[in-house]
Amino acid sequence: MIEYFDSHCHLTATAFRDDREAVLRSAVDAGVTRLVCIASHAEDAEAALAFVRAPETGAEGPRAWSTAGVHPHAVADVAPGEIDRIEALLSEPEVVAVGETGLDYFYDNSPRDEQRASFEAHLDLAARHALPVVVHAREADDDVAAALKSMPTGTSGVLHCFTGGAKAFEEALVAGWYVSLSGIASFKSFGPKELVREVPQDRLLIETDAPYLAPVPKRGRRNEPAYVPHVAVAVADIFGADVADVAKATSDNACRFYGVM
Repeated sequence: MIEYFDSHCHLTATAFRDDREAVLRSAVDAGVTRLVCIASHAEDAEAALAFVRAPETGAEGPRAWSTAGVHPHAVADVAPGEIDRIEALLSEPEVVAVGETGLDYFYDNSPRDEQRASFEAHLDLAARHALPVVVHAREADDDVAAALKSMPTGTSGVLHCFTGGAKAFEEALVAGWYVSLSGIASFKSFGPKELVREVPQDRLLIETDAPYLAPVPKRGRRNEPAYVPHVAVAVADIFGADVADVAKATSDNACRFYGVM
């Protein structure tokens, strides 16, 4: 069986509240051997860590790790001390990255100046703790590019769920960052295929971003890690590659990026 690594999913989401263990078993059946549960704020980061440590997670599902960070949508609701709570989690061995963080000017759920300040704080945390950073970027290409250009030297990261933005893309590649593709890559509307083809094979990741953005042919359903093989099919089509080769390369890349085996 081909093995897959879902590099970005949100299994602490309420969408999985009633059947999380079944979702993990389905992931195993689909060949998903590893996943990273991404956090959206401090409470979620604590829940994600508890989830990956839970005995039933190890018994039912793939090997799992978590992250700690504040999503740009949640920045406006950050309580005093939230970043301290995030930083306290970064020493835990199961916490393998900072984030997700970044900028989202499409929904503007948080003031842009607060988003930028939070993003810079996360980049600083990642640099100081020698951890990669998971970046959400939507309709904020100039400011994401500027942040990457001025971030501490040696900061590593990934543009997750990449949907376009040439300036941030170019800065990310110059910095040696990774680029992750989600189910959106399977949509007819996915535009930046030529840009994506510039990603070096050793810096490409795949993800579900579950429970969001289910890939074709599951589009419209709740997404889950078991659907990451469909993302691999879409990526293989973009690159004119074999699905097994995409799965192997992206799994190896995710292990390297997150520093796991």
